[in-house]
Amino acid sequence: MDFEDTPELAEFRREVRAWLDANAERRSDALYMGMEGEQAYREAKQWYLDKARAGFASLTWPKEYGGAGLTALHEVVWTQEVANYRTRDGYFVIGIGNCGPAIMHFADEDARRELLPRMASAEDVWCQLFSEPSAGSDVAGLRTRAERDGDNWIVNGQKIWTSGAQYSDYGVVLTRTDPDVSKYAGLTMFMIDMRQEGVEVRPIKQADGGQHFNEVFFNDAVIPDNYRLGEVGGGWSGALAVLMSERLAISGIQPTGFPQFLGMVRSLQLDGEPVAQDPLVRERLATWYSQYAGLQAANKRMITAVAKGGFAGAEASLGKLVGAVMNQEIANFSCQLFGQAGIVQDEQLSPERAHFQGSVLSSPSVRLAGGTDEVMRNIIAEQVLGMPQEPRADKGMAFKDIPTGPEPG
Repeated sequence: MDFEDTPELAEFRREVRAWLDANAERRSDALYMGMEGEQAYREAKQWYLDKARAGFASLTWPKEYGGAGLTALHEVVWTQEVANYRTRDGYFVIGIGNCGPAIMHFADEDARRELLPRMASAEDVWCQLFSEPSAGSDVAGLRTRAERDGDNWIVNGQKIWTSGAQYSDYGVVLTRTDPDVSKYAGLTMFMIDMRQEGVEVRPIKQADGGQHFNEVFFNDAVIPDNYRLGEVGGGWSGALAVLMSERLAISGIQPTGFPQFLGMVRSLQLDGEPVAQDPLVRERLATWYSQYAGLQAANKRMITAVAKGGFAGAEASLGKLVGAVMNQEIANFSCQLFGQAGIVQDEQLSPERAHFQGSVLSSPSVRLAGGTDEVMRNIIAEQVLGMPQEPRADKGMAFKDIPTGPEPG
């Protein structure tokens, strides 16, 4: 990949930088803005609306769907520039990055023209409803049922770890519509109104004090058939398309912890000495820099493939695996480095405004969201290294015949 901007990209970068200078505060540090609470949600809504009015929303979407009609490389430029400002730019990335492509691929034209512009500007907020308590990392093992009733579907079941569900207007939900075929063949995907009767959202209190994740319960929720995304029984192929989009979307905001760690070691002193002079700190800094630089290069290679008409490949899984592990390691090491101050979570008293303390509590969830470490390793092993698939005892078996324990609840 040529890392130099073309004249077109250079001009776009100047436009982006000028707009950001006029509409956002430049970072004075490398710390992330929090993602929790009503205030953060309202700030994010306003930010996305401002982006849309300026023509910077969903840069790669067609203009008729609320996007800018630009390329993936324009998206890269935006991501590089916005990282220098304090914004809510990554707040709705799961809904827009996952649900948007699903609607674009599987909804009819009228639905695309109605729903996508409202999503791009965050007038409507969306969530993705895949994970379930009894399925674990096996998305295809889900049990939420959708049963046909004339022109409607009746949905019962439970989802979990649904990011932002308490603020969402709509969701994309994966359901089981046929238990008599294999677990992959009996799935169907729908859109659903999150405010309708029969949908209950319960925020999950997290270790860091936030409530970003949610449980969602469906109790005889009615979904009209025209909310179906794709064919009946074709939900697995639709889910794969969404998951590939998710990996690409997450790769742009995947926290690694390295920029924050680098900023900290440049300024922090312990016992009157610069922490950057400590041999152990220097060794860790070199290790994590090499990983960070490798991830940056892999991400650019992935973006180049997408820009040429390809798909987000296993590079996204590599970035997720390495970045999430590094993020947790850096958080733990930094808090140990602070000594007794490492347990102080007050932003006014703690080094680096308690960023690393918060990351210690939140980083384990990052290693689960978007696919666990084990799932990422399987993808890399099978798709990059060409290793054989792991044995699957339920291969070809009807879902109803797969041995399982009792359902939760």
